[in-house]
Amino acid sequence: MTTPSAPPSSQPGPLDDAHRAARRITRLSVGVAVLLIALKAFAVGASGSVAVLASLTDSALDLVASLAVFFAVRWAAAPPDEDHRYGHGKAEALAALVQAGLIFASAVFVGWEAIQRIFDPRPVVSGGWATGVMVVSIAITAGLVWMQTRAMKTTGSLAVAGDRAHYAADLGANLVVLIGVVSGAFLHAPGLDAAAGLIVAVWLFWGAVGLLKDAADPLLDRAAPEADRAAVVRAVLADPRVSGVHQLRTRLSGQVMMVQMHVDLDPTLTLEAAHAIVVEAENRILALYPAADILIHADPRGRTRTAPAQTTDQTPDPAPPSEPAPRDATPDAAPAKGPWS
Repeated sequence: MTTPSAPPSSQPGPLDDAHRAARRITRLSVGVAVLLIALKAFAVGASGSVAVLASLTDSALDLVASLAVFFAVRWAAAPPDEDHRYGHGKAEALAALVQAGLIFASAVFVGWEAIQRIFDPRPVVSGGWATGVMVVSIAITAGLVWMQTRAMKTTGSLAVAGDRAHYAADLGANLVVLIGVVSGAFLHAPGLDAAAGLIVAVWLFWGAVGLLKDAADPLLDRAAPEADRAAVVRAVLADPRVSGVHQLRTRLSGQVMMVQMHVDLDPTLTLEAAHAIVVEAENRILALYPAADILIHADPRGRTRTAPAQTTDQTPDPAPPSEPAPRDATPDAAPAKGPWS
């Protein structure tokens, strides 16, 4: 017996709140990216710093990535439709994958420019303007990261998490750029400015690798974390009438955890009684994970193996209800209590 959870079209309140918070923070992220591009473009024109140029390139890609996240969180919040019965939650992972590709491209560009400047150093002029712009950029980026951290507690959004990781890496990279600008402008060591740009390139590459892994996991249907799987099993087995859980499968689709499993019940239960037990189990899971999408199949305890397919068109007469098959008629292993048997 399968008992699906509530229809996806009627999402619980907490999930709606998470979607609204994600939309707000993505709007802010786009605005910050535009502001930083304007500031850094002015600083590059005034100073000619390769480190600031590296940061400007990164901010330009930040804007593209933030726009991808902006649209992805709105797509992911769309309810299931005829062609996407499991919803659109993986749009967030797809946006994170796009972000990773853009960061890789940024790292290659900045690294190439920095290597050229190491062999052909150029002086940094108007260091005061460049330094001031980088200080302002650091302050703005730090404020955005702080707000994204708060939003993540509400949303749990992979796209927002990827955007936050990107801007957190930018925060550290901007500090390196600031050191490079000060060294090139005030210490008359332009090679340090180019070296700072190279450090930024390495930093970006490393961040892209981590973001790529985070994006790949939901796209490849990686199971939910072990702690979440164990919590689901404990919730189901809290009812002593459920003697075992097996074939547990989980995956994440955006902010929704998909849960499927088989449970062992007394074979003498009526269909209505078994249905009630399964619904209660679903409600206990939903109390822990309000946005979960749950599918539970009830197995008669001790008889969980699938019967062989009939080789003829004749359908055998069912056994009388008053004479159920003996418990040992189809030998099977004892029902497992563990979550992944």
